[in-house]
Amino acid sequence: MTNFERASGIILHPTSLPNKYGIGDLGQSAYDWINYLKGAKQKLWQILPLGPTGYGDSPYQSFSAFAGNFYLVSPELLLKEGLLTTADVADLPDFPTDTVDYGWAIWYKLQLLDRAYANFKSSRKRKIKAEFAAFCEAQAEWLTDFALFMALKEEHDGAVWSTWSADLVAREPQALAAAHQRLKTQVEAQQFRQWLFFRQWNAVKTAAHDVGLKIIGDIPIFVAYDSADVWQRPELFQLQANGQPTAVAGVPPDYFSPTGQLWGNPLYDWDAHAAENYAWWIKRIQATLETVDMIRIDHFRGFDEYWAVPATSETAEIGEWRAGPREGLFDAINAALGDLPIIAEDLGLVTPGVIALRDHFELPGMKILQFAFGGDADDAFLPHMYPENCVAYSGTHDNDTSRGWYETSSLESERANYRNYFNVNGADVAWDFMKAIWNSKAVMTLAPMQDVLNLDTQSRMNFPGKPAGNWGWRLSETDLTAATNQSGLAHITEQAGRD
Repeated sequence: MTNFERASGIILHPTSLPNKYGIGDLGQSAYDWINYLKGAKQKLWQILPLGPTGYGDSPYQSFSAFAGNFYLVSPELLLKEGLLTTADVADLPDFPTDTVDYGWAIWYKLQLLDRAYANFKSSRKRKIKAEFAAFCEAQAEWLTDFALFMALKEEHDGAVWSTWSADLVAREPQALAAAHQRLKTQVEAQQFRQWLFFRQWNAVKTAAHDVGLKIIGDIPIFVAYDSADVWQRPELFQLQANGQPTAVAGVPPDYFSPTGQLWGNPLYDWDAHAAENYAWWIKRIQATLETVDMIRIDHFRGFDEYWAVPATSETAEIGEWRAGPREGLFDAINAALGDLPIIAEDLGLVTPGVIALRDHFELPGMKILQFAFGGDADDAFLPHMYPENCVAYSGTHDNDTSRGWYETSSLESERANYRNYFNVNGADVAWDFMKAIWNSKAVMTLAPMQDVLNLDTQSRMNFPGKPAGNWGWRLSETDLTAATNQSGLAHITEQAGRD
């Protein structure tokens, strides 16, 4: 068991940071954010997955489980070190500042990255070229295939890998060698984007550590079908001979969605993973822990049992539970890497098997206060019921904001239960929630930044089951200089002994 310390923190994905480039990035606003958390006496910063986003711009549908999201690369930092010129950014569009317009922002950011690569190629700076070469060599095991995968996707106008020519789908050595030669420049440009991302992210992580912050990352249990991971290792997934999935991932109907959630990810062939002693998963965990300090594993239940939905289904209502890897996976991970700082996302329909698996490895589960008011006084989500070994949240990226929950999402009976439990009138629900979980026994507590700012439903990050229009919320420049909420956070944190 990893010994977690009593602490609190805030959930904010880097895409939500303010700047003028259309999407939050790893530039000055990331350092301003770290200073904000320091002033608020927080010890934790939780983010969403950092992979390159694909379908629906979701961080949970990435082109790679190992690569970084190059849309987060900061143009202002590239300007400072001469990889971009002022002429390169002279055509900056008038982006909205309160949301991410992904189509527009990505189009512009890719142009800037291409200009930076051209400047890099023409540069005589030996130091950065040596640094880039060393990065490519050190990360070759995943980077080479990922860069070729992305170059091939560009060549095929974004088409899914299973629609490419049969020799590329089958990864025949001659076809791969020919593609590497044909797309040499495009492959290197993709490697360059990854180098930029990890270079900037590592600097942000170092700055966080310098002020005593730990970063909680996020691993989606499943990977995207259209990813370098599945293309590179199809034998590790439940696929037909033509590369198509036999069944896909999701969850049956629950409190997030009445028709379930059809994620569409391919399912693992756990026997194949076990045969190689879960080497792929060990590498995935290890790579993630090089970028963050702790890991929340999304949909922990899937390691005990997973919901398999026929690949042709349009909803997740019809499916079957199948056995996951259970203790075998975590025994292998612990043997290879030692006791790990893992948080188990154990929400939804939690069975005795899930509880046993979580508790066997003494992993903290999650408590969401928004879920607490539909039951009675012994509801497990109520603060007085929390064990110490858990992580408590007012809400997560998948929930409405706490104010939005109170104003639009909850039943009147739940709102009444909340008011009665706290003996309040409901005027300050977000901070009522934060104070309650901060003062609970839970070893770690977190709230979305939207709750700190007392924002309504319009500022929600994600609507589970909604295929588009998510992940867009952004901070304003003034939010990071709002002394009132910063001092308020510091106050409740000191009172709760989490500073």
